[in-house]
Amino acid sequence: MTVYSGHLRKMRAQYENSLTPVLYSLVFSERSPMELDDTPIVLNSMLGKRITIQYKNEIHCVSCGRKSNKSFNQGYCYPCFTRLASCDKCIMSPKKCHFQEGTCREPEWGQRHCMQSHYVYLANSSGLKVGITRGDQLPTRWIDQGAIQALPIFKVSQRYYSGLVEVLYKQEVSDRTQWQRMLKGQVEEIPLLQKQTELYDLFAERLEAIQSELPKSAITPVENEAMTEILYPLEEHPQKVKSFNLDKQSLVGGTLTGIKGQYLILDTGVINIRKFSGYHVDFSVKE
Repeated sequence: MTVYSGHLRKMRAQYENSLTPVLYSLVFSERSPMELDDTPIVLNSMLGKRITIQYKNEIHCVSCGRKSNKSFNQGYCYPCFTRLASCDKCIMSPKKCHFQEGTCREPEWGQRHCMQSHYVYLANSSGLKVGITRGDQLPTRWIDQGAIQALPIFKVSQRYYSGLVEVLYKQEVSDRTQWQRMLKGQVEEIPLLQKQTELYDLFAERLEAIQSELPKSAITPVENEAMTEILYPLEEHPQKVKSFNLDKQSLVGGTLTGIKGQYLILDTGVINIRKFSGYHVDFSVKE
């Protein structure tokens, strides 16, 4: 049995093409969740093997390394949760961005992450959804959501503008992923290019009104973009979805049958690795 010890972090995902399953890796550090080891642990080769995750009852903040009794916003201690711009309410609701009001918690961070080009996209994870992300996060953002299809439809010059478009499209399309449905694979393919055209025609007048109040090229439609299709390493989809919680069950084990989104799928249940960022664990693989 091989045992790895360290702090959990979001799984790394490498996309090659639509015919090759996403390559997933875990990265640990024994010292601090802020200092990740350079050598990733490839998970795809573990399909069909029994794995065990033993929570060691220690959480360390993924930002400052402070020991914490509770994790906030997927890995932060409470002081960092209330101080960092990456934990502000506008991260979940881009339309609430207040950078230009001069009240950003960390203006330099906001300049690097929010005042940069973003994409509004359509994706199919548990059905049609609309979302936004930075350009350098494609296709990672889609993979993290377990999308099997995705298509960028607008390029915007800053995060706030993407929020304006997202709110408009949310009148017709959900911005949520039903994670249980996504994991069960109960998702039919969607003609995203056709949906792109239909939604653009539906909202054309309101989009024009938004654009008229913004700088030139603030919102630009993406045309002639090929749809991205994503394949995941899966032996089978779970028939029932039982979610493990390390706060309630410190030992999780089972045969690894698949990986999708940020979930490890075992024959005994599923676990969202990203949710438990900063948790100190022993990760075991039975060869």
